[in-house]
Amino acid sequence: MVFSKRTLLTASFFYAWLLVAIPAQAAECRPAQYDEQVSVEKIFDGDTVSLTDGRHLRFIAINTPERARDSRPAQPLAEAAKQQLEILLAADRTLHLRYDEERKDRHGRLLAHPFLSDGRNLTRQLIQAGLGFHIVVPPNLLMLDCYHQAEQQARRQHRGLWQLAAYRPRHARQLGSKDTGFMRVSGRVSRIGESRTAYWLNLGRGFALRMPKADSGYFPFSADSLNNKTLTVRGWIYSRRGELRMNLRHPASIEKIVDNGISD
Repeated sequence: MVFSKRTLLTASFFYAWLLVAIPAQAAECRPAQYDEQVSVEKIFDGDTVSLTDGRHLRFIAINTPERARDSRPAQPLAEAAKQQLEILLAADRTLHLRYDEERKDRHGRLLAHPFLSDGRNLTRQLIQAGLGFHIVVPPNLLMLDCYHQAEQQARRQHRGLWQLAAYRPRHARQLGSKDTGFMRVSGRVSRIGESRTAYWLNLGRGFALRMPKADSGYFPFSADSLNNKTLTVRGWIYSRRGELRMNLRHPASIEKIVDNGISD
């Protein structure tokens, strides 16, 4: 595969931006202080637990494979992620929480970065083991660089989900109407549209990325600059009006940008 000079410049700019624009944090993903101490009652999966006070806690910045629910079978490594969390909490179910900009998600669950009593960051532990994807949902951006580094280490060493075909990017053209939920997707931006609240990037027929205008300040480039580029992105796919969509709220959700100056 031969990359054009323009392609290499585009990719170089993008990844250089990631290195300098993400807030730097300690290598261990440790905050200067904690906001609350809680106790875990039950572990639902790799990224969600219930607390002894009745609240449900969703870990910020990670998405672990989904366990079996309703008619959907468990995703590969879903049980492994839950078991790893159980091992980490076996000796002490006390968690120290660091809040971010948002304290609750749209389901009413508590949002926080979780830490063990010895200072270890649970999110980092799971991402580094290859048992969860690093996700970025603005405005919750604390320790973003540290989580990114943990994932890069897991990828380089082919740990966990990074060695499984089930989690490789799907091409947008191959997606069907039932392909919803968290996924990595690749495809060429064939058209860019605009509505009152968002820009729309079509990756083939039936799949579009929605870039909210309210989040445009996080991007060091415009939506128009992505026209005709091939993207690899990650996020939750949902269906609306017969079309599959994914919200693209932060550039860290774009794994790769390549223009069409490529020949196989």
